[in-house]
Amino acid sequence: MESWTLTDGAAPMSADTVTEALRGRIAAGRLDTWLESTSGRSLAVVSNTERAMVMLLEHPGDPGEHATDPGADADGWSDGFELSNGQSDEYPDTDTVPLDEAFRIVRHILATGRPPADAAWVVDR
Repeated sequence: MESWTLTDGAAPMSADTVTEALRGRIAAGRLDTWLESTSGRSLAVVSNTERAMVMLLEHPGDPGEHATDPGADADGWSDGFELSNGQSDEYPDTDTVPLDEAFRIVRHILATGRPPADAAWVVDR
């Protein structure tokens, strides 16, 4: 069974506890969160407090895969995705999801090891 921990040394995360942890980090201004699994995978959630980029990487250097929002305005962009190193990113809205959808996707990945079947997802490999 794969288990996940926050890369900053915090306690192991479960599907039941991850949403509360993410909400707390975002409320504290920590808009990027990385989790590592016991199988070597990484899961990133980078937020601007309204939307989030959710990325799943199989190993270091993997281009990965990410959640998408096919219902978003194809010309829309959002900024304010602040990384802990001070970098500020912007992404097309189609490459991010509303925050509640991000939480749902992350919970499902922690519970099952994969994104929900009904979540829009793009493989970047």
